[in-house]
This record gives sequence, structure tokens and C-alpha cells, in this order.
Amino acid sequence: MTARKTLLEQDGVQLTVEEAVATVTLTNPAKRNAQSPALWRALAEAGRLLPGSVRVVLLRGEGKSFSAGLDRQAFTPEGFEGEPSFLDLARGTDEALDAEIATYQEAFTWWRRNDIISIAAVQGHAIGAGFQLALACDLRVCAEDAQFAMRETSLGLVPDLTGTQPLVSLIGYARALEICATGRAVHAAEAERTGLANLVVPAAELDAAVQDLAAALLAAPRDAVVETKALLRAAGGRTFEEQRVAERAAQGRRLRDLAGLGE
Repeated sequence: MTARKTLLEQDGVQLTVEEAVATVTLTNPAKRNAQSPALWRALAEAGRLLPGSVRVVLLRGEGKSFSAGLDRQAFTPEGFEGEPSFLDLARGTDEALDAEIATYQEAFTWWRRNDIISIAAVQGHAIGAGFQLALACDLRVCAEDAQFAMRETSLGLVPDLTGTQPLVSLIGYARALEICATGRAVHAAEAERTGLANLVVPAAELDAAVQDLAAALLAAPRDAVVETKALLRAAGGRTFEEQRVAERAAQGRRLRDLAGLGE
């Protein structure tokens, strides 16, 4: 058994690795794991530090809430210490504003890499940026008390941390529009019914359920899982014929590899 190693612990984010499973934990329960640019940089760094041996990444939040979203200090004139305030960014050039938001988005993109499967363990509130962070993962396992809400529109903003595409893909355009435009809460039962959550369990069973799912995902050969994830992620942007071609190519690679003829 390989000992668990801590590879990162900064700005409310901890990354630990044990064999083929990495765990990213939001570690500021006193503020319900509210998010900030510093936390986003730490999340992006966690993705860069991920060893190549990792196959499954678990994302969790300490305390009663997964993440209550963006720290409201971001909207004050002073913002965060050592950071440009959002108001200062708004007064800058279009290019600078676009570049800064792109940097924030890096924290939400690496979870979709084809070489890993990411699982969000969601309890309590997953609001705004917290909702989008859960959407960044491939799978979501929720406690019965989980509540999702996209509050950006209510604040005069839009969801800009890569959450709109997976939300529409999971639950459809009409339902996604209604949830985002109203900012209403989506409780765990609805999340499971609509496909937003893969599984809902009692809060006391959340960690065990996530560990069981991770173990099941590790049972199949890694390369087969990687190829399958790549096929499924790209399917929505391909025609039926294009997907047939991609399936044949992927299967050819798998058969050659199993026969010992791979590159």
C-alpha cells in the first residue's frame, strides 16, 4: 500500500495522492469554501501537479457546504489584498479583462482531461462558482442535503467559469436556462432525476459512496477507459458517421495494443 502524499496545501486547497487516486479538498469550511482568485490559482496548480499515475480525481469540500460560491469580497471596491478588484478589472482594457477571466477559468478546465475521471462529492450548498466547479467534474455524487444554484444572473453577471456547456449537455437547454435565469435552488432529488447528479446518498454515506465509485472506475484497464471517455466527450460535436469512424479507430488501437502490436 502506497502512503498518501500531500502535494499541495495553499489558499484553501489541498491535493493529496494515494496510488491511482488523487483528492482535491477545499479547506476553508469557516467561509463555506468560498472561492477567490487565489483559490482558483491553487486549483489550477493542483491540475499541473497531478502525477501521471493518477486515474481518478476526487473533489470535496470540508464542512457543511461543498462551496458557497465566489467570496463576496470580490465585489467590494478594495477586493482581495494583493489582487485587482473586479471593479478595477472592469475599468481596464477588453484584452486585459478577457485574459484575467481566462486565467480564472483554468481552475475549471483540467478536470475534463481524458486521462482522468473526476468525481465531485457534493454536500450542502454548491452555489455559483461552486456549482460550476461541480459541473467541471465528469461525475457528481451528492448528499441528500445538496443544493445547487446558479446565482450569477441574479447578480447581473453570467456563469463564466465553464459551467454553461456541461449544464446544457446534462439537463438540456430549457431547464438550464430556467435554472440560470431564476437562480433558484436545485435540490438533490431533482438533480438526480434530471441527470445532474449520478447518485444521491445520505450525508453520512457520501465519502464511502465516492470511494466505491472510484474503485469501480479503476477496475477496467486504463487505456480502455481513456479511449472511451474521449469518444463520449467528443460525440456531441460529431455527426453519426464521424463518430462511427472515431469508434473504429479507437477500437483498432485497443486491439493492436491487446495483441502486443501497439506503438
